[in-house]
Amino acid sequence: MPKVVDHDQRRVEIIEAAWRTIARTGWDSATMAAIAAEAGFANGALKPYFATKDDLLAAAFDHIYVQTGRRMVAATAGKHGLAALRAYCREILPLDETTRDEARVVLPFWHKALTTAHLAARHERAMREWRTQLQRHLSEARDAGEVRTPIPDEDIVGHLLTALLGAQITATLMPDLETAQTLTTQLDAFLELLRGPAGTSCG
Repeated sequence: MPKVVDHDQRRVEIIEAAWRTIARTGWDSATMAAIAAEAGFANGALKPYFATKDDLLAAAFDHIYVQTGRRMVAATAGKHGLAALRAYCREILPLDETTRDEARVVLPFWHKALTTAHLAARHERAMREWRTQLQRHLSEARDAGEVRTPIPDEDIVGHLLTALLGAQITATLMPDLETAQTLTTQLDAFLELLRGPAGTSCG
């Protein structure tokens, strides 16, 4: 009997092979043949799933976004206010090997999105969702009296998202300076400022 192929699973395997290859060799060197080899498939086996490398890059971004979302749900479970906000932000920061590899994939995606409307729209949808969730956790913290700064929530969320996305760049280009400890310290220092002059540690 012919082997039954799980096409959804194969698609995921190709996407994961793509982001591993891009993270390891860079976008220009990550040819379709190299990605196929990483996935353990013959050259040309990717075409039925992804017609071009740009299509594969878009799918890799979507995959990373979904995986990040799952980590966010797990990390914030049972947490509220600033603790939940901190946990949510930490899942965006490139703090370990996996998330640093993801950042190396996101950077070429951003470059492509500058001149590709449907990729830019993909990114905007993802960032709108992150803004919504950041706002939710921040509002909860303010309602609980943890946040006392007069700075409007919209500005705080904008600052946070800009810093979190910027960390994708700095941690990729300067990994010896922007370590996991450094990025975590920066996040905690900012969250502490939200408490105002009479703040106490958020733990």
